[in-house]
Amino acid sequence: MKTGILGGTFNPIHLAHLRIAEEVRLACGLDRVLFMPAATPPHKPLADDIAFVHRYAMVEAAVADNPAFSACDLEAQRPGKSYSVATLEILHDRFPDDEFYFIIGMDSYRAIDTWKDYSRLFELTNLVVAARPGHAGDDPLALLPVVIRGQFCYDGPSNVLRHCSGNRVILLKETFLDISSTRIRQQVAEQGSIRYLVPSVVEDYICRHDLYRGRERL
Repeated sequence: MKTGILGGTFNPIHLAHLRIAEEVRLACGLDRVLFMPAATPPHKPLADDIAFVHRYAMVEAAVADNPAFSACDLEAQRPGKSYSVATLEILHDRFPDDEFYFIIGMDSYRAIDTWKDYSRLFELTNLVVAARPGHAGDDPLALLPVVIRGQFCYDGPSNVLRHCSGNRVILLKETFLDISSTRIRQQVAEQGSIRYLVPSVVEDYICRHDLYRGRERL
């Protein structure tokens, strides 16, 4: 099975998350995409300190109408920081016959050397990099840390880097929706509208639980 993984804080999940997952699913021929909320993000504090239970519930609601999408709470099942390399190792143990496609944005790809055991990621998964407008022509090899560039060869016509493990780094030119979780949180805090930025079920959930207004209800 070809399994895509889209991680993040999902604080909250929005339509751009869903759209990029769908575009990668089609481009890479994936059988499913797992949406993986981070329990304890390693790179930055969690804005508004929204509990995992809320962020996971919003993801579940957002993906419920797509049979190829599902929410996964794996990163809440273990203690400590939600490191992607540890998540991928667990997924390999649970699904040894799956081929994994880990979906990240260009900003994350540029900072891959800040990830824990980043060189191990390329052994565990194909990496699908969703390029934002204006970055589609970036050289994917030149953006990698110098110390690991020798592990790759670049296939220009397919815009793919091939790792010595057999896995690939795939750069996609996406029809990127310009939506951010930060903007959504600000809109809610200012009592503005988030309609058409998030699925209606997520908008309803945020309203019911008073999220992003400092009055979180469990």
